[in-house]
Amino acid sequence: MNAHERFKEYTGEKCWQAHISEVNREADLTFAEMTQEQASKLRISDFEFSYVSSDQKDLCKEVKEFIERHEWLVKLPNRPTHRFTARLKKNGILAGTIIMATPNAFSNLLGKENRDKEKLISRGACISWGPKNLGSWLIMQSIRWMVKNTEFRYFTAYSDPEAKELGTIYQACNFHYLGQTSGTSFQYLDPSHPKKGWFSDREFRKKSKYYRYAETIGISKVTWKSWMKKYSPDWTLVPPHIKVKVKAEEKKYRDSCIKRAVPPKHKYCYILGRGKKETKFFLAKFAENSPDKQNLPYPKERGK
Repeated sequence: MNAHERFKEYTGEKCWQAHISEVNREADLTFAEMTQEQASKLRISDFEFSYVSSDQKDLCKEVKEFIERHEWLVKLPNRPTHRFTARLKKNGILAGTIIMATPNAFSNLLGKENRDKEKLISRGACISWGPKNLGSWLIMQSIRWMVKNTEFRYFTAYSDPEAKELGTIYQACNFHYLGQTSGTSFQYLDPSHPKKGWFSDREFRKKSKYYRYAETIGISKVTWKSWMKKYSPDWTLVPPHIKVKVKAEEKKYRDSCIKRAVPPKHKYCYILGRGKKETKFFLAKFAENSPDKQNLPYPKERGK
């Protein structure tokens, strides 16, 4: 079942992740050649944390398939940058994964000067037979790895009310709650490709889509590429009459899609520096630049 079908059909009281764990448990245990009794004795010390680089193609494929089986959105984010895994030490079976990505829109939570220090915790899932705290352990291990090995210092994450998510795992990790005002107001479905599922309006502005619009109006890929920045067009370089035609193609594709309203998502943030001094510095920046986000109470009621 893809996310397109699930948003209409899932009516359980638990969050989707808890529900799918129950659905998958028997098959997961069989694959791992493990009994429920054996699984109940597992502890975090039985698992190994690892970073998966993008050139480890087989491992990246395994992570992708794990997300497709166990995660609400059943697909990878648009711009994944870092992947992390938890595996059973005794046999290497994949038991959990976290995928971080470039945010669709950077925040100013720590000030404009620190926008480039944000990373999005975009996908995450754990195996059904894993210990209860496996997910929170994996998230924190991933954040600590990022702080140690990169320049990123604050990590944002979303919880989707349509999946009956509250962000319980982020609450367990002591993330800052930023409120329920985030995300797109509408999602879209391409009738020609329903298996792709629902997507936000940012899909219409992806690099690949602009190449498609340009090709439709007779602009070669080489020419359009010379007008592109890393992720989006440099409109100052695009001739005005070409821009009008490209924008018309974008609107044409948008209008061909099915549209639905969606509830805002819960948003969380974790701030960490390379030591107490740096952490204190960025927490002060957070307090200074986001006074309305300080000490907000965690949500407790599931649903839309």
